[in-house]
Amino acid sequence: MQRRNFVAGAAGAPLLANMQPPSQTKSPAILELRYFQLRNTLDNQRARLAGFLGKIAVPALQRCGAGPVGLFASSIAPEAPFLLMVAQHAGLAEFSQCYEKLNADQAYTAAAGALVQNANLPYQRMEVQLLRGFRGFPAIEVPPGEAQRPARIFEIRTYESNTPTSLATKIGMFENGEIEIFRKHNLLPVFFGEMIAGPRMPNLTYMVAFDNLAAREANWRSFATSPEWRKLASTPGLSDGEIVSNISNMILSPMAGSMIR
Repeated sequence: MQRRNFVAGAAGAPLLANMQPPSQTKSPAILELRYFQLRNTLDNQRARLAGFLGKIAVPALQRCGAGPVGLFASSIAPEAPFLLMVAQHAGLAEFSQCYEKLNADQAYTAAAGALVQNANLPYQRMEVQLLRGFRGFPAIEVPPGEAQRPARIFEIRTYESNTPTSLATKIGMFENGEIEIFRKHNLLPVFFGEMIAGPRMPNLTYMVAFDNLAAREANWRSFATSPEWRKLASTPGLSDGEIVSNISNMILSPMAGSMIR
């Protein structure tokens, strides 16, 4: 796609004094979070972009070796409305090569060209964030279930830290106990990543899934009051005040064409 190209420049990783996580055989993936800021319009900007992403972009990304690919719409979030595309790449080189392949994909470029040649814009602005998966959680885990099951809700949370060192401590906390406590209390993990290109660095971002909003409330309450979490969170050096400077979150709904539902 030559105009309003989806390609974003790759960025190098920040220097971090990483803690030692559990050993993994799989190299951490690069997770691309591509936000499309929308505006409520009479020509239904959201529906036009959603159709392109679900029917054209997801299959094209798969042809280029990316995936899984998730598509989500804002449900409860700041700066709504927006759509979010999450795509997994094997590494930074594969991320860059994917978009080179997209620009050579005639079916994709024809559809993308038609989308942006319309007098009515398909989105207002676009922002790309790149995450590197944790060594203890290196890749997307697609939630299990049949395609016919009711769609889940998804929560993205971003934890900012004051320094790369305190961020590394928080990542180690996740890898060495917190993620397993999540699983025990039905906070279904989808991905965890350290941001290597994007806003408000240093930070980490992760996604968890729930059956519905009521389940989200119940599961977070179960987690927060569990003896395992209270013990971990009270460990000297691991309190939020020491290693997390700010927490933000948003609730998303999966869209048609999403491989993560």
